[in-house]
This record gives sequence, C-alpha cells and structure tokens, in this order.
Amino acid sequence: MKEYWTKRYEEERTGWDIGYPSTPIKEYLDQLEDKSSKILFPGAGNGYEVEYAFRQGFKNIFILDISPLPLEAFKKRNPSFPTQQVILDNFFDHHGQYDLIIEQTFFCSFPPTKELRTQYARTMHTLIKPKGKLVGIYFKMPLTGDMNKRPFGGNQKEYESYLIPYFTILQFNDCYNSITPRAGNELFGIFERKPNQIEG
Repeated sequence: MKEYWTKRYEEERTGWDIGYPSTPIKEYLDQLEDKSSKILFPGAGNGYEVEYAFRQGFKNIFILDISPLPLEAFKKRNPSFPTQQVILDNFFDHHGQYDLIIEQTFFCSFPPTKELRTQYARTMHTLIKPKGKLVGIYFKMPLTGDMNKRPFGGNQKEYESYLIPYFTILQFNDCYNSITPRAGNELFGIFERKPNQIEG
C-alpha cells in the first residue's frame, strides 16, 4: 500500500489533488469555535486542509499519510508546523485518541471489500474519543466492479451500513458546496461516535 501511493506521487498521478483546501472542509473548519480540539486528518496527502486549519489558529491538529512524499512537501510548505504532528503511518496501524477526525474521500481510496470498509469504520471508532465526531466527504458514484481503478464509490445506503454500527448519523446528505468538477458526486457526513463498539 505504501509503495502504491508513493509511486502515484512520484509519477504525479494525483488527480485527486486540487492544490488548495476543498470548499466543504474549509467551510466546516470556519464554523468550528473550539480551536483546541485534537483533530486528525488521515490520508491527507499534501494536506491543504491541514495547512488552512493551522493558519486559522488550530494548533492541536495532526496530518497522517502512508507515503512520505506528500508529508515532506507539507513540511516544506509549513516549516512552523510541529514535526511531531506529522505522522507517517498506515491508518489501520495508527494509535491515538481524537476529538474529531476529518477525512476527504479517504474511505473511497480503499478497495471496496466488506472487510476493508468494516475495518475503516471500526478503526475510526477506536481513534475517536467518546462523543467525538467523524466528518467526511464520500464519493456518490456507482461501484464498477473494477478493484484497481480508484477512487471507489458507493451510495449513501451502503456507506451507512458500515458506519451505523459505530456512529450516530448527525448529518449525511448531498454536498451542496463541492468544487465544480465534483458537483453532484459527493456526500457530506457528520457522525458521532457511539459509546460501545460493536464487533463484527
């Protein structure tokens, strides 16, 4: 997995990288009042949303990616960002506790097997503190059956089937403020961690 993503960066096959913070995440950050919240951005790549949050005064924020290349680019752009808050790790191996996790089509980067999608929801639940939240953007597009062509989509009902055992849905609907190329193809969700993990 690490080699796959690193190669994508080396070959500049990074069509998901828009070069600036996406509007849905930016506007969500703009309405957060508690800038002391401990926030994780997993699979953040070049981390434009993390950079934006840092410049808005959020200090207890962490960027995680499996490839060192985007993290090095992030550190170069943000020399004052705390090095210990730049995490090179596999999301599924990561340990920590966060008030909030913000992800942008990270779920849609994994092959859409039941095992991986369940593991995503379980790992999110483990990393989020009680009453903490998961905020995410998920692609709203049919699965093609091609297990190699990223990003992988799905529909709202399918995503809910993985998330509901671990989270209470506070909001999950069509994203009204997607960037133009993605308009109509994204769902925006806010989910609160349920108190007890359900195995399975």
